[in-house]
Amino acid sequence: MKPGFLELIRLLMSFVDVLYLNSIKLIIKLNSAFIKNWYKIAENLKIDREIIMSFFKIKIFYLFTLFVFFSLLCCGPTDKQNKQFKVGILCGLDYTAEVSSGFKTKMTALGYKEKEDISYDFYSTNFNPQQEQQIIKNFIRDKVDMILTFPTEVSMTAKNMTRETDIPVIFAVANIEETNLIDNVTKPGKNITGIRFPGPDLAIKRFEVMRELAPKARRYWLPYQRGYPIIDSQLKVIYPVAQSAGITIVEFPADDAKGIRAELERIKQTGSIGFDAIFFIPEPLSCIDEAFLVMAEFAYEHKLPIGGALIQVGDYGSLYGINVDLQKTGEQAAILADKIFRGTPAGSIPVVSSESYLEINYKAAQDLGVTIPEGLISRADRIIR
Repeated sequence: MKPGFLELIRLLMSFVDVLYLNSIKLIIKLNSAFIKNWYKIAENLKIDREIIMSFFKIKIFYLFTLFVFFSLLCCGPTDKQNKQFKVGILCGLDYTAEVSSGFKTKMTALGYKEKEDISYDFYSTNFNPQQEQQIIKNFIRDKVDMILTFPTEVSMTAKNMTRETDIPVIFAVANIEETNLIDNVTKPGKNITGIRFPGPDLAIKRFEVMRELAPKARRYWLPYQRGYPIIDSQLKVIYPVAQSAGITIVEFPADDAKGIRAELERIKQTGSIGFDAIFFIPEPLSCIDEAFLVMAEFAYEHKLPIGGALIQVGDYGSLYGINVDLQKTGEQAAILADKIFRGTPAGSIPVVSSESYLEINYKAAQDLGVTIPEGLISRADRIIR
């Protein structure tokens, strides 16, 4: 409980003490005839006058107790008044930048006017760990009131770097499985809370949709960012499902688009592709335009289904994507921020999850010669034609 709120309670209680005593005197004065009648009744019933006075005092005290209760209920701890909060926002992947828009929009709806009640310090790195560390250092140096980070890797960095501070951290689009990002979902711990990205769940859903789109495919080429922290938890759930479906996963970890290009050039030279679909799990490399374009050009040249995340670069697009609503994720983060600004410790606020949705790129399907099943079309939340 903040000092301002305690002062409000003390002020109200002092006011009630004075008002309570004066009101008793006033009521007795204004209603002396009424009370005298009660005295006569009391004398006939042999009831002490003090009992009658106690009755009126208790009644008055009860009314003023209700007054204090409802006053506190209506006022509440509005600590955001008369303070401009500063929020540092770090987007570690351009693909997720819409989270910031949703966050700001919802904060405005919650009553935080930009440049009056709140200011934002926004940075986007598109997967640059060294630059991200420097930005977080600057946030700590500037003593921001809160740090919002997305996706997983920058959120883990923010948690580790703010460990010795009291700056609350809200993460979004971040895996919590096998990342040590939180203690547990209900009590994430110390200075952190946020919006869980359901990575393993999305990986399974993406796999099942690829099976529907490419029922004859038996080998999926799966590229991903080498060493990224959310990969293992997804591969653990993908492999058993793929094995039961008779599908072979061909992993390819890479550092950047150059690594992807070199591998695909090598495959071309062999004369045998060795896989019949390009499949994306939730991770950053496939969402970077340069890397995606290299893979999409290869897929379109060889008429291979490509999808998992919905991406469009120039004339090349993926078949489908299953992801979270980034705008709504930002709005969810704003609700958590409001709670923190009103005095709730970040580590005591339960983590919530983003909901997923399915998008189908009908034009890409036509270009790649893929037939989209009617059942899949009916389940799609959005169809691009």
